[in-house]
Amino acid sequence: MVQTDYLQEKTNEELLDMYQKEGKLEVKQALVLRYLYIVKAIALQMQNIYSGALQMEDIINEGVIAIMKGIDRYDPERDNKFETFISRRIRGMIIDLVRKNDWMPRDFRKQVKAMEEVQTSLSRSLGRQPSDEEVAQTMGMEIKKYRKFQRMSTMMNVLSLDMITDDEGEHQSLQLSSGDIDSQPEKAFLRGESHQILAEAVNSLKEKEKLVVSLYYVEELNMGQIAQVMGLSEPRISQIHSSAIRKLKAYMSTYT
Repeated sequence: MVQTDYLQEKTNEELLDMYQKEGKLEVKQALVLRYLYIVKAIALQMQNIYSGALQMEDIINEGVIAIMKGIDRYDPERDNKFETFISRRIRGMIIDLVRKNDWMPRDFRKQVKAMEEVQTSLSRSLGRQPSDEEVAQTMGMEIKKYRKFQRMSTMMNVLSLDMITDDEGEHQSLQLSSGDIDSQPEKAFLRGESHQILAEAVNSLKEKEKLVVSLYYVEELNMGQIAQVMGLSEPRISQIHSSAIRKLKAYMSTYT
């Protein structure tokens, strides 16, 4: 994409107006170059979300396409400033790409069981707790993927064991009273189909609720970071989180 001298002298708003009136490809290309920084900035901001499944180069390439489509669909009389308009579209594009990669793998339970078996086997042979790298290497799994499975397993345990809500909808941790792990009701709860049931419960949530649960428990972002990623206020994210937890509790209560 090469900008001619006369286009370089125009402001972004002038170029947008020119493209809408004339529809020239060279003007559209100039605009893409002007707004490419937004794609790069958001790609860096959201890197923790897609790093396990996508490369930044993939995000930038998709972002260029999003800008090109956005230029065609932008209506200055109806939409906000183009920067705001396209930033929202790029965030949505990244979220859609991550969602298509399925944050809850179908072989999740099988992989977690295999991880536990390898951890137990290595502990016996080494006489100590194995490192993440040792377990991942034994499983023939990349360390990033292994750690993501670990976080997902932790999320399942947190949601199924420790997360309760008070009357105001705030979440707090449930204190375990028994020192005997096998005698704890939480341990029994993890047996059988609990992970599968909770996965179904999460999948029953609305898209925003599911995304907040995923970002908070799997990607380990805080409420402020999630708000930034989703383009919403932090109180709104907290509200969505509380709503999701209430729905998960209600869903799970039918199986306990």
